[in-house]
Amino acid sequence: MRIDKYLKVARILKRREVGKQLALNERLFINGKAAKPSSEVNAGDEIRIVFGHRQILLKVLEVRDSASKEQAFSMYEVLEEIKEELKPASEASDDSIENKNVV
Repeated sequence: MRIDKYLKVARILKRREVGKQLALNERLFINGKAAKPSSEVNAGDEIRIVFGHRQILLKVLEVRDSASKEQAFSMYEVLEEIKEELKPASEASDDSIENKNVV
């Protein structure tokens, strides 16, 4: 099954188009390799999704053409979830306006 369709059927993403855009922007990986929207997903594959400041690593347990809400959660297992902390504006580095030399 295509990765974009799998993410929708498994209810990881709400729309297939979002999966397509993640793949086109190289924010979607299957077994460590950048995925295309049409990349095939099989049971046992690991999927990494990068959303802004958050990453999720999933293991595909089952591939189905359709699934109810209850069945969708049994299609994958979350192996890792990484949330990057954002620095407050007061801790901004040399990129702040005060530190730039304006000509």
